[in-house]
Amino acid sequence: MGMQVGGNDDDMMMEINTTPLIDVMLVLLIMLIITIPIQTHAVKLDMPVNSPSNVTEKPEVVQIDIGSNNVISWAGVPLADRAALEKNLSEASQRAVQPEFHIRPDKDANYEAVAMVLASSQRLGVKKIGIVGHEQFMQ
Repeated sequence: MGMQVGGNDDDMMMEINTTPLIDVMLVLLIMLIITIPIQTHAVKLDMPVNSPSNVTEKPEVVQIDIGSNNVISWAGVPLADRAALEKNLSEASQRAVQPEFHIRPDKDANYEAVAMVLASSQRLGVKKIGIVGHEQFMQ
């Protein structure tokens, strides 16, 4: 690119040498790629730790149903709103032996209702929670 073959030696070369510009741009591109943080979409879950305990009795099981019309039921009793759910969760999580919570969503229930129950449970300190009834989703 920067070499001229033939012609008169007294002529000035009127072309710009782009090789150093390309080298600088490649170095900047590589630095940009390296410094961009990797985007991960993850949900932080606190997984249970297996600890030996002397408790031989089974804990109480509380069934939380989410109907197809997004009505939340606590042990078969429909709840009025989120405040009622959080009141029940708070009372249950303060017990000496925390009950197990089994969430059973209907296959036509909105994800928002299920996520709301899970978020409220985590915020209020519920440790033993599980989603049951997944066989209805299999075809």
